Amino acid sequence: MMDEKYNGLKDEEIVSKILNEDKPELFGVLYRRYYHKVVDKVFSFLKNRKASHDFSNDILTRVYEKLPGFRGNSSFSSWVYAITYNYCIDYLRLQKKLHYPDWNKTNLIPEIPDESEEDLSGATFENVLSILDLIHPEEKALLLMKYQDELSLREIGATLRISEDAVKMRLKRARTRVFYLYKERYS
Repeated sequence: MMDEKYNGLKDEEIVSKILNEDKPELFGVLYRRYYHKVVDKVFSFLKNRKASHDFSNDILTRVYEKLPGFRGNSSFSSWVYAITYNYCIDYLRLQKKLHYPDWNKTNLIPEIPDESEEDLSGATFENVLSILDLIHPEEKALLLMKYQDELSLREIGATLRISEDAVKMRLKRARTRVFYLYKERYS
């Protein structure tokens, strides 16, 4: 297969070849690299395997369409995840008519100590996942981007189209909400 000789190239090198050498067929290499990762990300939001596969095809089509806009300011994988997160959050907003500031006003948490004083050392992975399903999709996305994907505050802000200060504030609120809900449910 022609693609095999390109498998050793970095994502950014393949993007360059697609755009600068007019080789759109090379997108298949990127598609195969990212399809299952995107499916897993989408599934973490939707909890629906069939929809995750359908959405992943749509997302990767969108990635291909937006390739000329990839500037290399972040890694290609971060850029793909940004498109994935935005697609999922936009979908969930439409389905549940979720607007984060309005949702946050109706889902207040009591003042509790700074989460740095809290400890979830006895928490099981399943318990933490169940709590993540209770919080707003944007809070969940923030936490996953920060702690699972290890994106910078700048990258998270660009992904969610909010300022770095808003990222910091929302991350703190999301962590606090997770600790509060965890203690409420499992203590």
